[in-house]
Amino acid sequence: MKNIIGVRFRKPGKIYFFDPGIFYLQKSEFVIVETSEGEEYGEVIIPNRQIPEEKIVTPLKKIIRIANDKDKKHFEKNKQKEKEAFDIAIKKIKEHNLDMKLIETEYKFDNSKLLFFFTAEGRIDFRELVKDLASIFKTRIELRQIGVRDEVKRLGGNGICGRELCCCSFLTNFETVSIKMAKEQNISLNPSKISGNCGRLMCCLKYEQEVYEEKLSRLPKIGSIVKTEDGEGIIEGLETLSEKVKVKIKDGEDTLYRTYEAKDIKVIKAVIEEKEEISKEELEELKKLEGGEEDGI
Repeated sequence: MKNIIGVRFRKPGKIYFFDPGIFYLQKSEFVIVETSEGEEYGEVIIPNRQIPEEKIVTPLKKIIRIANDKDKKHFEKNKQKEKEAFDIAIKKIKEHNLDMKLIETEYKFDNSKLLFFFTAEGRIDFRELVKDLASIFKTRIELRQIGVRDEVKRLGGNGICGRELCCCSFLTNFETVSIKMAKEQNISLNPSKISGNCGRLMCCLKYEQEVYEEKLSRLPKIGSIVKTEDGEGIIEGLETLSEKVKVKIKDGEDTLYRTYEAKDIKVIKAVIEEKEEISKEELEELKKLEGGEEDGI
């Protein structure tokens, strides 16, 4: 077993494991740690804990010290400098006539590097901009292009549920979300209903997908011919979570629609592939919501 602590450098963001050494730390304390990019200021999210050594992928870096008042003041000063750097960079981007949108600036704790995060439609030649910024700030400059999901994550906001966006509160990684998930969860395929603030499919479509997949594996597909206590019929709809099916039954000249427990019907002729409910053009439009891979967190 190995003694570790979990530290996060920005909210929200990944939690990284470190070797606490002689320190016994509580949640919400701040520490100075050694990273591959120099010293960093972070918050303890996971206090001292023992975990199996096989779960540790790489050798853990050590805690340098518990953050003192001087460290905290330096961190706050960096935050103020980031705001000033942001304003200057906006002006320089306009001067160089670059088609890019600056999202955020970030100083490394030891001031060894100043990062600028931006979005753009395509690739940007920002070499002259980097030279300009380096001459102003007298430190190493790095520009990072991020995706629209990362942009919203950094800017913040609330979702249609009224709560703070998942990516801004607890999500540490963007998982793949697809149109197939919305279809299987019987959610309207209206783009305004299934897309988030970033214009991509809502991350929350992923949360219940495993449950839907497991239940759908036991349910007959729409269009299957089944035998019920009221006669043979065709499945017209599914209530996936309650495992019920809506069946259309012909009774002479009348047509009946009744709902049954899936366990109470018998499939006579199964449908392997469900009939596509939307046009090819609509599907292509919806596919745009899926987007590509994001830069991560």
